[in-house]
Amino acid sequence: MKLIFNTLVCLISMGCFAQAQESELAESMLRGSEIYADFCVTCHLEEGEGIASTFPPLAESDYLAQNRQASIHGVKYGQQGQMIVNGVTYNNIMPSMGLEDEEIADVMNYIMNSWGNSSDKIVTPEEVGAIKK
Repeated sequence: MKLIFNTLVCLISMGCFAQAQESELAESMLRGSEIYADFCVTCHLEEGEGIASTFPPLAESDYLAQNRQASIHGVKYGQQGQMIVNGVTYNNIMPSMGLEDEEIADVMNYIMNSWGNSSDKIVTPEEVGAIKK
């Protein structure tokens, strides 16, 4: 009986943890959508489609999925030079937007979970803080 009770408590706790994590992600994405509208939409456009041969798409981006740390680094410190996104080569400059680690985490959560992108791990301010120049 004790084993059944402990198993039940464990399953309920896991469900609550999953709900809390989903709620945390949803709140982060909401804040991130506002940051995206303020800092990113001009180049990457409203639906993350980017501008052909100039600004890479964020929508359905293989680069984001395969280069999590580099993507966070690019938002935090800016980015320049050649990169390949969805088979297309881009070579442009993205300046640092001067965002705080929490803002970067929020906008990354929004980008990495929108427009056909899906991330199984939430970006945290601590993860962003660990990214060094």
